[in-house]
Formats: sequence, structure tokens, C-alpha cells
Amino acid sequence: MARDVSVALLVRFEAKPGKEQEVVDLLRQGRSLVQQEPDTVRWFALRFGSTSFGIFDAFPDASGRQAHLDGEVAKALGASVGTLIEQPTFEQVDVLVERPPV
Repeated sequence: MARDVSVALLVRFEAKPGKEQEVVDLLRQGRSLVQQEPDTVRWFALRFGSTSFGIFDAFPDASGRQAHLDGEVAKALGASVGTLIEQPTFEQVDVLVERPPV
């Protein structure tokens, strides 16, 4: 059964020149890390353009979101700043309405 979400996180960042495939690989590896976070109930790795990437994830509450921000994906992303990616932007948002997965 899908869990309802009430808060989310939108992270956007640019790949450093020539590092696009490494960013894709990093995001694909992130999936296994997120699967270990019980309160990260929705997680999407996104590509907005050739060098623009992002992550959208959703949580049942603010404590789940904070646990994710303190987790392994955030650490891996932070360790990549300056080598693979530019400094990301983080937007903490409230989820007003969702259609849960079936």
C-alpha cells in the first residue's frame, strides 16, 4: 500500500562540462541508497536538459524529509560539488494533492 506524502524536496543542479554521464551514473546509484530510507516514499532522478539534472522526492512528514537531507544520497551529492556538479539548489515544498501509485 502506498503511503501518503505531505512534503517534498526539489533539488536542481548542473553537470560540470563533460561530466554528464557520470552524473547520470551517480543518480542511478542513488536509487539503491534511497531504498534504505523508509520515509522517502517517492524518489525521481530527473534530466531537464543536456547538462541540467534534478531530484524530486516526497515524504510523509518533515522529519522524513530531514532524515533524507541527512542521508547518504545528500552526502554523495555534496561530495560531487565542484567535481561532477555545480552547487545544487534545494527547494522544500508542501504537497497539496497527490495521486498515489497503484
